[in-house]
This record gives sequence, C-alpha cells and structure tokens, in this order.
Amino acid sequence: MKNKVPNPAPLHVIGLGPGDASLLAPAALRCLEESSVLAGYTGYLDLLPKALLAGKDIIATGMRAERQRVEAAIESACGGAPTSLVCSGDPGIYALAGLTLECLEKRGLHPDLLPLRVIPGIPALCAAAALLGAPLAHDFACVSLSDLLTPWERIRRRLEAALAADFVLVLYNPRSSRRTAPLQEALRLALERRSPSTPTGIVRNAFRPRQRVLIAPLAEIDPREADMLTILVIGNGETRIIPGPRMLTPRGYPLDADETAFRR
Repeated sequence: MKNKVPNPAPLHVIGLGPGDASLLAPAALRCLEESSVLAGYTGYLDLLPKALLAGKDIIATGMRAERQRVEAAIESACGGAPTSLVCSGDPGIYALAGLTLECLEKRGLHPDLLPLRVIPGIPALCAAAALLGAPLAHDFACVSLSDLLTPWERIRRRLEAALAADFVLVLYNPRSSRRTAPLQEALRLALERRSPSTPTGIVRNAFRPRQRVLIAPLAEIDPREADMLTILVIGNGETRIIPGPRMLTPRGYPLDADETAFRR
C-alpha cells in the first residue's frame, strides 16, 4: 500500500568519491548545493568543503548508525526539505543506496511519492587501482572482510571461489583494531592458490591526506599495514609489476599482431 507524502522534496543519495574535492562528480556537487539538509557519517561530512556545509542543516551520526541517518534523511525529504545523504566512494558499493531503497520499500514510498536520485561517485577500488597502475584491467572480484553484516563462513566461501577462478581480488574493510583474523586468513587462502610472488597492492587514504601506496609480493604483505581506510588488491596469475612501480593485469590485447587486422 502506498503512503501519501503531502509535500515531498528530492532525496539524493550521493557518492563523494575518494574525498578529494577535484574528484567530486559535478552532478553530486549540484545536488549538495541545492540541498538544504545534508546527512551522513561524521567522517564523510568532514570531507566536504566548508563552503558546501555553510547554511545547511546537518544530520551527522557515528559508525554503525546507518539506519538512523537513512531514516532521518527520509524524514527530512518527506517534510519538504531537499536532502542529500552522503556516502564515501559510490553510494551503491558497500554504502547506503541499498539501505535507502529498503527503508523506502518498507514505508511504501515509491519513486512517484518521494523523488529519489542515486548520484554515483568514484568507488574506492577505482581510486586505489588508479594509484596502483592498472590491476583491474581484466576480470576481478570484490569481497568485504567485515563480518558485521555477513557471516565469516560466507565470506570465506566467496574468497575461495574468487581465488579458485583466478580473479584479481579486491578486499574492502580488510582489518580493524579488533578484527584482525579475517585478513590473516584471507592472505593464507591466497597463498594456497597464488604464487608467493603475486603482485599485491595496499592503498590507504586514496586521494586524501596521509595517502600511502605500497606494492609488494603477496608473501611479503604485512597485515598490520591495513586498516578500515585501506583497499588491498591481490593480482591474478598474469598480474605483474612494471617500472614505477605499477601493477599491471593485461587485458590480452595482441601487441605483436599485424595492426591491419584491427583496421576494419
């Protein structure tokens, strides 16, 4: 059953990208400027230029309060205030676009009742890959090591399947101060399937202050180098390190082929 909203305003779920203002999508910037209310995790709101925050009503919550800020953003838009719910990276990748749709569905608020736009952003894996070179030029798989919402056994099965299929493996949320065992286990599983010399990249705070980029053989990766602000990329059987250093996973273009074969 549909619920009526007398005077709804647009609700935007926005991806801020890595955090650098130059990498914020123009569409996201316009929505932020046009919104009177901004909602988000405190750490993500801090990534925004102060000028964008000026004169706005701010709904800020801490970690593990995702449901509260989504509901607050929905209430704000239902009350007639143009609202932007901000996420880091892309809102549809381990972020709040999905939860927003679930909450709207539960309330019976279809798009014709509450205008909703999901504005994409540069996801963390793309930001990390750009700094590493081109590790994702062929098929890859992403797995979050956080077991807060997903049982560890399911995460383990996904890791094993991705490694067995020789995907380049991207690890989100690899390690926290309390959750250290999953990354150690993931690296152990990787070493069962991959050569110890497999190129592996660690990127922390991509395109933010205190950015750190490390490329090393899989066997030399120290789990202590990673935290919740880190993306870890484990190459596949064809990934190699080239001068720079950079990680390169070839797409398979025939570099030595007759160029006339491509002129059709």
